[in-house]
Formats: sequence, structure tokens, C-alpha cells
Amino acid sequence: MAFLTPQRRRWIILALIFGAIVLNYFDRQIVSILKPTLKTEFSLDDRGYALLVNVFAVCYAAMYPVAGWLVDRFGARSLMLAGIVTWSIACLGAGLTRAFTPFAAFRGLLGLAEPMAFPAQLRVVTIWFPGTLRATANSLSVAGSSIGAIIAPPLVAWLALTFNWHVAFIIPGILGLGVALLWWLIYRDPPLDVAQATTGLGTPTQAAEFTWSQLWGTRTLWGILLIRFCSDPVWYFCLFWLPGYLQEKSGLTLAQIGLFGWIPFLAADIGGVSSSAWSDWLVKRGFAPLRARKVMLTTMAAFAPVCALTPHLPHPAATLVLFSVVAAACLSWLFTLSVVIAETFPLANVGSVMGIAAGFGAAGAIIFNTYVGRMMETIGSAQIFAVMALLHPLAALLLWTMVRPERPGGKANSTANLQIA
Repeated sequence: MAFLTPQRRRWIILALIFGAIVLNYFDRQIVSILKPTLKTEFSLDDRGYALLVNVFAVCYAAMYPVAGWLVDRFGARSLMLAGIVTWSIACLGAGLTRAFTPFAAFRGLLGLAEPMAFPAQLRVVTIWFPGTLRATANSLSVAGSSIGAIIAPPLVAWLALTFNWHVAFIIPGILGLGVALLWWLIYRDPPLDVAQATTGLGTPTQAAEFTWSQLWGTRTLWGILLIRFCSDPVWYFCLFWLPGYLQEKSGLTLAQIGLFGWIPFLAADIGGVSSSAWSDWLVKRGFAPLRARKVMLTTMAAFAPVCALTPHLPHPAATLVLFSVVAAACLSWLFTLSVVIAETFPLANVGSVMGIAAGFGAAGAIIFNTYVGRMMETIGSAQIFAVMALLHPLAALLLWTMVRPERPGGKANSTANLQIA
């Protein structure tokens, strides 16, 4: 493929990552869209459904730190390939099974496979794109997450209503294997001149790096872990509970979810990509990169508390509008926190930090998800939305007080902090 210059190849690679992440999120979203169907199929109540969600989430949280280390150790090409193949097989398996236990097992396998995508994606963006394009390129590739969530409601509803719920799992599994083949054929690490321009290094492995134990001694790692732990649950609620909430509390049918359930996720994509582009624009205007990310994220966090209004405005249109705002704030944080990691840690540690942080985010979601299941069945949803309203403002406070550039070697850190933060 000699016609693929580095400039062309990087955008094709970005498009492939986008496609893979579309399927990544589509696959995990199927269960939430078919929540009433699966509850009937497997005789589940809300606590049983929460258990099913947690099978995925526990595996997801446990695997993320491992996935990040594997990406740093073996590179993005092989780990992304392994992830796409495995989560596609898991989706196919879930579609072919007819009993709860194997179905839950395949959802667990999905949880083990899907974390491969995001540390690999972040490493690819870091080594292929310079700082003035990095947040935008990162948001465009990770935008596949909300595109997957956008297309899932109408497509899953159509497949389930036209055929049956099994087909809604089988089709995306087959498509995923096709994306895996394209990735294997096209992806390569950048040539030396591109690596020098984007990372300042001769090769992506030449940077000074923290050991695994040293990472845990950095303030920024703990800051990012706490940020993900308290902010990720809001996005997980959008993914796993909002479609069911619209059906069970707001009265929408499965067909209406297909017509309207994608709206908050489209808003999430627009908000996430636009805010990332805004932070890159701030960098071009002279802001230090990390400060530009902090300003943008704090601005978006100010919008997140509108979710507290949800139980007081029960009309489905109001819920869709409120969660369009909330989802935009969520994805702005998820997209740009990855860039914050790339700008505060050595390249050789980026995958590990991303993996550890995402694992903590999923752990926070597991705890919150259990709380949601219990509250939905007992006292209602008002407390859930009140708690969610506080999480992103808390994350903004942690961002400003705990996150700074981290480099091996003590005093050099202080100078870097003054220049970059």
C-alpha cells in the first residue's frame, strides 16, 4: 500500500479506530435497549438486571489495567486486533445462547475484551498526531462510542422487532470480525520522522518512564483515578439505565426508543468533539495545553447538574433534553481526560495510566450501578439524579488540585509543572 503516505495513513487508521469503537459501544448498548425483553426472557427484576450489567462491568474494570499494561508492553496493533476479535466473538456467542448463565458469561467475555480498544487508541493518537491536533483526533476516534450508542437504539429495535433479539447480537459480531481484518491489513506504527514530530523522540519507546510502582507514587495518577471513579458512573447510567428508564418510567415503547433514544448520544458526540476542538483552539491561541484542557472540562462540568431536574420533569421529551446536556458533558470529560493523560505522563506509561484510570471508572460505575438497582425498586429515582448532579463538579475540583505533568526525576517535574499546567 505504497499510496498510503503517513499523512493519509494516520487518518485512515483514525477511521478504523472510529469503526471499531462504534461496534465496541454498539455491542455493550444492546442489553440496555432490550432491557424489558431480556428481563422477560430470563425472568429478571431490576436487581437481576443490575447483576447482569455488573457481570460486564466487573470484568471490564478488572481487565482495564491489564489491557493498558499490555498495550505499553506489546503495542497497539496486536492488542487492538485481539480486542476486536474477542469482543466480536462474545457478541456472537450472546446472540446464539438461550439461557441466562451462558448469556451472562459472554457478557463477561465482552467486558474482558472491550478495554483493549481505548489504551490502544490513545497510544495511536499520541504517536501519530501532534499536540495541536491531538485532542481533536482523539475525540474524533473516540466519538465512535456515542455514534455506536446513537445507531444502536433504532438498529437494535428494528432487528429485534423484525427478526428476534438474538439477531441484534449476531449482526454486529459479524461486522466486528470484518473490522478486525481491515485493522490487521492497514495499521502500522509511524515512521521515525513522524514519531519525532509528534513525540519528540526517535522512536516511541525511547522516553524516560516510570516503573509500575513509581506510577502509584504520583499525585496526578491518584487525581485521575478519583476523577474517573466519581465521573464515569454518570456516563454508565446513560448507557445502561437511560433507555430502560425512558421505557419503564416515561412510557416510551421499544419502537419509540428506536425513534428517539439516540438523541442524547448524538448530543454527546457533538458536545464531546466540539469541546475537544475548542481546547485545541485554546492551545493554538497560546494557552498551555494542560490549562486549556482544564478550562474546557470545568466549563462542561458546570452543565452536568441539570440531571437533578429529571424526576421533576417526567415527560420523555424533557428527559431527552436534560440527558442530551448531561451526555455532552460526560463525553467531553471522557474524550479529553485521555488527552490529559497523554500530556501529563511519559509516552511509555500512557497505556498503563489509561487502563488503571478506566478500571477505577468502571469500579465506580459498579458501585453506583448497584445503588441504582436498589433505589429504582425502593424509594424511586430522585436520590440517584441528585447524586449524579454533584459528580462532575467534584471531578473539576480534583482536576485543578491534583493533576499536573509528571516526569521521572523529582526537580524536573517542578519546572515542567510551571511551563505546562
